[in-house]
Amino acid sequence: MIWPYQRLVGMPRVAAIEHPFGRPFGDAGDAATQTGVLRAALDVFSVAREPGHVEHLPFVWHQAPEETQWHPAEPSPIIAMLKKRT
Repeated sequence: MIWPYQRLVGMPRVAAIEHPFGRPFGDAGDAATQTGVLRAALDVFSVAREPGHVEHLPFVWHQAPEETQWHPAEPSPIIAMLKKRT
């Protein structure tokens, strides 16, 4: 979901998608989008021939960026734990 970090952490291949955090496959209950994203991500294996390949999946979130909540209202348990440590 944060594909620019791919090179920093050494991910060999990336299926990039511009969806909100926690919803990379789409909204809950949207089986058509979820299936499409999964198939497109798996298809990256057939085109990513070299390490460092970033494939941008052809999906657009259904809301305009300024209307989208990109981060959940409540942090995930791991983020909450990390915040307590700092």
